[in-house]
Amino acid sequence: MQRHREVARAEDDRLQPIARTGDLVRIDYLEATLIASGVSVLLVRVSFVDNSFGWASWQTAAMVGGGLVLIGAAVRVESRAAEPVVPLGIVKQRTTALAIVGSLSVGTAMFGAAVFLSQYFQLSRGHSPTEAGLLTIPMMAGILIASTVAGRMISRSGKIKPFIITGAVLLTVGFAVLGTIDSRTPMLLLGVAMLCVGMGVGMTLQNLVLVVQNTVPLKDIGAASSTVSFFRSLGGTIGVSVLGAVLARHVQDQIAHGLASTGLRTTGAVTDIGAQPAAVQEIIRVAYGDATAQIFLLSAGAAVLAVVAAILLKPVSLRSSLDLTEKSEGTATVAAEAG
Repeated sequence: MQRHREVARAEDDRLQPIARTGDLVRIDYLEATLIASGVSVLLVRVSFVDNSFGWASWQTAAMVGGGLVLIGAAVRVESRAAEPVVPLGIVKQRTTALAIVGSLSVGTAMFGAAVFLSQYFQLSRGHSPTEAGLLTIPMMAGILIASTVAGRMISRSGKIKPFIITGAVLLTVGFAVLGTIDSRTPMLLLGVAMLCVGMGVGMTLQNLVLVVQNTVPLKDIGAASSTVSFFRSLGGTIGVSVLGAVLARHVQDQIAHGLASTGLRTTGAVTDIGAQPAAVQEIIRVAYGDATAQIFLLSAGAAVLAVVAAILLKPVSLRSSLDLTEKSEGTATVAAEAG
């Protein structure tokens, strides 16, 4: 009877290993606070630089230095923590590191395209906010179609890397085309470029997480997935902030140059295009069109990093088994003794 109980207990351990190990999880709140604080300081600096203070100023030095110190402290705490929020061992792995680089690029692309395309359609093409949102449907359609098709094909073939490479290339091509736009670019060309960007995002966004989930040990899947997702969001936040600063500077210079060359003046806020004379409206629209092209060229450069990271990834296939070796060995031992 005792042997039967041991076999039953071992079988229960085999079927519910995750629930059993989850009882011992501890959250490192100090590390989480240090990471959030360090990243927040750097983001505040990116948001206010070139408006409230210059790129080379004591405020910049203080914020960048403070942010790096906080992140360095987080790394030190992380190296000593029993259960770190972002395990260094996972980040140091080649596949995870490359996935993080790719996620930073894709995050910049995803958030940047959504924000600046809508702004472009409103300020450079004169559409309403509702129309601007509807005009980005090709990009949303690309994300939907590519993620669905790629997901089904990965499930059938088990191969992940080819789809990530294809998506990164499409992302780069789409942004390269968007880098040539102006205030009069045909909508058909814009639609094709947005479709490429959407398909690129759809084929890379979640698959970069998937490739990590099928590389790290089963016990580290949660930490690895959240780490890649964190850097993707971080890349999007920093990317939008930096690109927004570049856009604002370029628009300001372009408008100032255009007004100076024609001797015209604005009436009220520059963004209130409808209140401006027709000639001033044209100057503003051209400025926003050219500036948007510039930031999309920068986005194309960021997407190239995703291509490089995807190429350097080792070929990864979907898991065909679970690496619960300790539980399996324990079950086999008890079963053998019972027999």
